[in-house]
Amino acid sequence: MALGATLQSIPLFAHLREEDVNRISRFARDRSYPKNSVIVFEEDPGDSLYVVMSGQVKVVLIGEDGREVILSTPSKGDFFGEMSLIDDQPRSAHVIAMEDSQLLVLRREDFHQCLSEMPGIAIGLLRAMCKRLRQADNKIGGLVLLDVPGRVARLLLELADENDGEHITKRITHHLIAQMIGSSRETVSRTMRSLVDRGLIEVSRSKIGLCDREALETAAGRDTMGPAQRFHYDGKHDRRRRGNAPPQ
Repeated sequence: MALGATLQSIPLFAHLREEDVNRISRFARDRSYPKNSVIVFEEDPGDSLYVVMSGQVKVVLIGEDGREVILSTPSKGDFFGEMSLIDDQPRSAHVIAMEDSQLLVLRREDFHQCLSEMPGIAIGLLRAMCKRLRQADNKIGGLVLLDVPGRVARLLLELADENDGEHITKRITHHLIAQMIGSSRETVSRTMRSLVDRGLIEVSRSKIGLCDREALETAAGRDTMGPAQRFHYDGKHDRRRRGNAPPQ
């Protein structure tokens, strides 16, 4: 498949005109990264946008004791590195290849030119950043409000939603789950065994199946109630009340 056609399959470039996509393909450069290689170092100057063409990478914070917290795991069609190109700040995290990966690299000056001449990229970029902000809000809320089983349930639901909603085919270990939810591998292993024993999930060598989505949704704190059962906060009187919220 020609690079232009490949680019049009990526959400960031999907709504561009063919001639604009062809221009980007002339700017961009292919880069290959073997498994476990570091693509970006935290605090390095940011001079490029990266688009994942194949494989998978992890955006990760590494503590002084070597512990890792995984912020996201971009795969085919995802991009990263745009923040430093917009705010001129250093890289906010490391990016490491989780498997052999092929990336498309767009340098700062070419990226800025594309933004000024192709409004479709700016719109796609804003949509993606809004999505990430919502995901960050959910993750922060989960860390504060959910226990480990709730955080595991939420992650399993999110991973299944990337596929067919019922199965997780992406290879994922208990250690990786722990890094993604801010827990330990031992605690995650106990939680996964409990979910299997309760019939909420089933685990095989190739996939994880969600057997009881509703129970997982409840554990994850997702709202499955209708409006009549929701509680709404009345800030004026500092109390909660049942029923539909008044119009604003």
